[in-house]
Parts: sequence; structure tokens; C-alpha cells
Amino acid sequence: MKKLVFWIVVFAALAAAGYYYWTSSAKKNAGAEQTYGTVKVGRGNIEVTVQSTAEVRPQNRLEIKPPIAGRVEDVLVQEGEQVEAGQTIAWMSSTDRAALLDAARARGPEALAHWQEIYKATPIIAPLDGTIIARDVEPGQTVAAGDTLLVMSDVLIVEAQVDETDLAQVSLGQPVTVTLDAYPDEQFDAAVSRISYEAETVQNVTIYKVEVLPTNMPGFVRSGMTASVAFTAVTATNVLVLPAETVHDEGGRRVVWQRDSRNPNGRKSVEIAVGKTDGRSFEIAGGLAEGESVLSPKVQTSDGGDEKTNPFMPFGRRRTR
Repeated sequence: MKKLVFWIVVFAALAAAGYYYWTSSAKKNAGAEQTYGTVKVGRGNIEVTVQSTAEVRPQNRLEIKPPIAGRVEDVLVQEGEQVEAGQTIAWMSSTDRAALLDAARARGPEALAHWQEIYKATPIIAPLDGTIIARDVEPGQTVAAGDTLLVMSDVLIVEAQVDETDLAQVSLGQPVTVTLDAYPDEQFDAAVSRISYEAETVQNVTIYKVEVLPTNMPGFVRSGMTASVAFTAVTATNVLVLPAETVHDEGGRRVVWQRDSRNPNGRKSVEIAVGKTDGRSFEIAGGLAEGESVLSPKVQTSDGGDEKTNPFMPFGRRRTR
């Protein structure tokens, strides 16, 4: 019974403290007054980007396999080497030729040379212009007809995963900035070359694959690298701009406030036309000239102090910039 009485007293004390805090805070906030700073209409750039994760991969990845089973006699290319369509990139012997040459080799150089001349090796030909991105065999290695000898790529691209909610802001030919995780200080330009028609679900999110073709692929880019891409969705250069907090809605109109000592609240509304926005700034398309000043509202407590901290919310109220 004593414990019950104790906890009732503690609860009542906490409730009284909370009531006192909020009532005193309300009285102080009632004295809060609206104050204004001034901002001038200036020129600037507005840019809206859609961010996405991506991966570097070949646009056309081609595995080169032997036409016959046998033994690889020579490989003429290295990883990263550029080759042309029709170029011989390796030589191999069929299983029968390899066995015959081994027998001839045991009888001496003349016999080996004789059979090498009569029984020619099989060339492995590059089917297209591109880059060797993988070399999976070495001379002397025995291979089956289904084994991969080399892997080619005609060109490296960046494949991005775009959320369906952002897809409307992505279009063919759109400029893109690519940043590789391995080289965060090295950005390069690209453009959208393909947008998939079929969606995929990744971790319960519907995404579309978007292929991005670099304007000039840097030499340090490798297939499989992770990247982030920024699609430039909206851009306006050297236009009149104002911070978003200075633009207000009044009766369906976009307005800014300017000083007017004749009005009770010390301000007047000026209707404007706005253009593009990035969420932080508005393009001013009409109603104001460069250099004109507008009011930027801010709230200041009457005692000039900072907002008090609620003892029941030790981290204070969340603030935004």
C-alpha cells in the first residue's frame, strides 16, 4: 500500500511539472513575433537530378569458345587489348592433331615440322571489333568444345537501376554524370542510350534498367565496377532565382512579400510567375527584376532566446534548414 501511494505521488509530481512547462512555454510562444530579413533577386542556375546506383558492364558480352575439342597452341592477345573483327586471336589443335604432333615430336624436329606443315592448326577469330576483357586459357591447355577461351566486349556501358517513380524524368539522350565508387573524384559525362520496357522487382521495389553510354570512356574503367549516376532532369542556366522560402501561395497565386509601411503588417504581396525549381530555389519568370528585394520570413521569440528544451524530450525538437 505504501508503494502504491509513493508511485501515485511521483506520477502526480511529474504531471504537474509537465503541465507547468507547457503552459509557461505557451505563454512565451504567444509573444513570438514575425520578423523578416531581405533577399535580393539574383541570377543563378537551377538543376534537378535523379540519383541511381549502377554497374559497369559490356553492352555486348561475347564468350569465344573453340569450334572443336583439342589443345590450345597459342594465345595472341591479352586482357584489355583492342582487336578487330577477323583478327586471329588464338591457335588450337584438334584432339587428333594434338596426338599426331606429340607422336611426331618424339621422332624429332624434322618429323614435327613435316606434320605441322601438312596438318594446319585451327585459328580462333575475333567475331567483332572490341576489347578482350577476359583470357581464360593458356597455351598447352586442353579444352572441350563448350569451354570459354576468351571474353570480348564491343563497348563498356553503365547500367543503372531507376525506380519507377523517377522513370518519367529519364529520357533517351538525356545527359548523365557518372561517378565510380573506386574513383570518387573522377567523374565523366554520359548519355541515356536505352530504357528497358520490362520492369524488375529488387527488394520489393519496381525498377527499370537504363543503359548509359559514356561520351568518352576513361581508361581506368573496368567491367563490374559499381557506380552512381545522376540524370539531369531539369536545368536552367543564368536565370533569375529566389530561395524557396520567399515564395508563397495566396489564393492560388504565387507571390512574394515586399516592405510596405502603409499596411498594418508592414508588407505587401507581389504576384510573380515562377519557372523551374529544384526544391531549394525558384526560377522567377516574371513579376520581379534583378536586384529587387523581397522579404524572407523568420520566427524569433520575443525574448530573443533559443527555443527551450522539453525535459520529457531530452533531444529537443527536430529542426530543418
